Order: sequence, then C-alpha cells, then structure tokens
Amino acid sequence: MSRRTKVLTVLALLLAVAIVTPHTTPFLLLLVTRILILAILAMSLDLLLGFTGIASLGHAAFLGLGAYLTAILAVRCNFGLGWGFWLVVLLGSLLGAATAAVFGVFALRARGVYFLMITLALSQCVWGLAYRWDSLTGGDNGLNLASRPVFGAIHLSNDTAYFYLVFGFFALSLGLLYVFVESPFGRSLVGIREHETRMRILGYNVWLHQYIAFIVSGAFAGLAGVLWAHVSSEVSPEDVTLTTSVDALLMVVLGGPGTLVGGVLGSAIVLFLREYLSTLVPWWPYVLGGMYVLTISYLPDGLLGTLLQRRQTAAVRAPSTGGLPRPASRANELEIKEGGIE
Repeated sequence: MSRRTKVLTVLALLLAVAIVTPHTTPFLLLLVTRILILAILAMSLDLLLGFTGIASLGHAAFLGLGAYLTAILAVRCNFGLGWGFWLVVLLGSLLGAATAAVFGVFALRARGVYFLMITLALSQCVWGLAYRWDSLTGGDNGLNLASRPVFGAIHLSNDTAYFYLVFGFFALSLGLLYVFVESPFGRSLVGIREHETRMRILGYNVWLHQYIAFIVSGAFAGLAGVLWAHVSSEVSPEDVTLTTSVDALLMVVLGGPGTLVGGVLGSAIVLFLREYLSTLVPWWPYVLGGMYVLTISYLPDGLLGTLLQRRQTAAVRAPSTGGLPRPASRANELEIKEGGIE
C-alpha cells in the first residue's frame, strides 16, 4: 500500500472507533479507553525498539512518574481537577522527558542485554521511591483520586467524555510520532538500527540521535501516565513494577515493532485477553503466554509487521511471470559477472 492509502486506512479505523465505542457497553467503553492509553505507552516504546533498535525495560518508570505527579497534585494540592489539568498534562510529559534525559545518560553507554539491565535497575529505583516514600506517595496503599477534571459543563467523570479526551490525545500522539519517524531524523534512526557502524562512518552522531529518541519516548510515556491515573482512579507502586515494562515490551513485539500501529494492536490483544477472557476462564494467562511464544517463534516481526512484510514480498513479484520473482536487472548481471560468476 502507498503511504496515502495507509494514512487513509488508519483514519478510517480511528473514525470507526470514535463512532462505535460510545454505543457499546460500559465495560467495553472503559476497556477501549485503557487500550488507547496503553497504546500511547506502547508507541513510545516502539520508537526505541522498532525504529532505533534498542529495547528498554524502564518505561514503567515514565508511566508511573506521570501518574504519581497527577495523583499527588490532585490529592495533596487539590490541583489539576479543573482547567489545571492541561498544565498537569504538560508537566507529566516534561517529567517523563526529564527523567528519560537522566536515565539516558547512564543507559545509552551500554548495548544489548546490558542496556536492558540498566533501564530495569533505574526503573526499580523509581519503584523504590514510590513504595517507601509514604508521606508523599502513600506507600503500598497508593493514592486514590476522588474525581476527574471538570471543564465548565463537561464532566470527565462521565466515561464517554473521558473516552473522547483520551481518544484525542491518542490520535494526536499517533500523528506526532508518525511525523517524527517519517522525518529525516526518524529515517536516520532507522539507519542506525540497520547499520550503526555505517552511520558513524557517514558522520552521524549515533549517541545523540538515540538520546533524543529516548527523551521523546519518555515524554509520551509520561503523557500516558497522566491519563492512566484518571482512568484507574488510583496510583500505586504496582504501576511502576517490572510487569508494566514487560507488558509494554510484549505489546510492541506482539503487534509488530517499527509500525507504531502495531503497538495499538498489541495493547488491544493483551488487554482484551486480560480483562475480558479472565472473566470467562481461569486459565487465561496460559492463552496469553502461548500467544507470546507462538508470535516470537513463528512471527518474529509481530502480527502487523509480518503482514506488511508479506505484502511487500508479493509486491516485488511481477504479474507477467505468474508470481515468480522478477529477473535480475542488467546492473545485477554485470555485478555477478564482475564477481567471477558466469
């Protein structure tokens, strides 16, 4: 599909979600709202994993900091439950970006499993603060938000109104991230992912590119935390645990790294199995675990990534050859002859 076709398809799907979801049951309305929030978190992680080529286990820290900032300002300072909510959104995103800027200084010195371990360790430091700083965070009990913001006649305590707010932030995040990854800077991130050494030789500052991507990723994760605090009406150390980071990573892997929309698909599958299937059968974790194993084993590019790859493979086949691969071009033939193969 062309870029225009992809954009129009995504817009049509977003429009369908915006129209259909409010007319479903209250359970599905809340479920879709949660999916959209975690989709923002998954897309922020996909910016690192899918486009930059680095996997992080620290995104729970950014989500948790945005959520705790929202809860602390609402409960301790009675701020952010009105028009101040928009300032809290800005502060939550900035806090996520600032924390990512600090974490990135340490984490980006390493690669591979060492990078994973450093991001995990830094995230656990945030969990320790949330768990031990009782006077500020409520400790193990967390903080409960009594109500959602009110904008004049619009009460976000209404689940439909809050859904549309979350939907707006999700659509804005998807659009901004799409522009970011399609920009020359975003294409250079893909080049770093594919061949880091070559990009260094070409004169690119690889560390700075990864550092900026890490900060942008943290900003969107912080935004997701602000929205998550109000949809769950409580914030606790459970939001900052390793499980949250692993869930975000698996959402991206399941949907398809490097696609953005794949993170949305992954979050929808994970939350549907966790929230809906758990009401039907007690062995739902085995279904979810089995899906992860099968996806990684047989669809390493994720569900959406594999579908797109197959479409690209089919597109390079000439219709006139009956589905067979195109013959080698004249340039390829000359390269083969120069290599000594006749």
